[in-house]
Amino acid sequence: MATAGQWLEGARPRTLPNAISPVIVGTGAAAALGEAVWWKALLALVVSLSLNIGVNLANDYSDGIRGTDDERVGPMRLVGSGAASPAAVKRAAFACFGVAAVAGLALALTSAWWLILVGLVCIVGAWYYTGGRTPYGYSGLGEVAVFVFFGLVAVLGTLFVQAEQVTWRGWRAPWRWAVSRAQ
Repeated sequence: MATAGQWLEGARPRTLPNAISPVIVGTGAAAALGEAVWWKALLALVVSLSLNIGVNLANDYSDGIRGTDDERVGPMRLVGSGAASPAAVKRAAFACFGVAAVAGLALALTSAWWLILVGLVCIVGAWYYTGGRTPYGYSGLGEVAVFVFFGLVAVLGTLFVQAEQVTWRGWRAPWRWAVSRAQ
């Protein structure tokens, strides 16, 4: 049975800025329009953090059952180390996706119904990043997915739920980030 500390490490807290920063940027873009809605920003943060932790746990599960993490160097993995069962890690990943879905549903119901579809794509994308028979994260699309989901979707989604529009400021920020990473 994994300890609380091991579960925390398995959630990979060092990756959480990847979930926090796009919400800050999207909220900043909404604030520039005078449209910041703080409770919606907080719900967007819950969605982003839950998806980030969920994808980390899903990766832990998928790599663990494949044996990819058996000889791991670096941060501890729950399944690969034997600290937690694959079923427990899978349940935790899906619980995170559930939290993201509930918070996202609240945002969609107060903004636009089609955000439910965006949320479903995000959850499916999070699972199949390293899950399923042909994980796209291992076929050269990992960085593209991070840019799309934790760049464009997170920033523009956060902006849209608050301002009910998407502006050039919202579009510009993820592209600037991508260019800076490529250099």
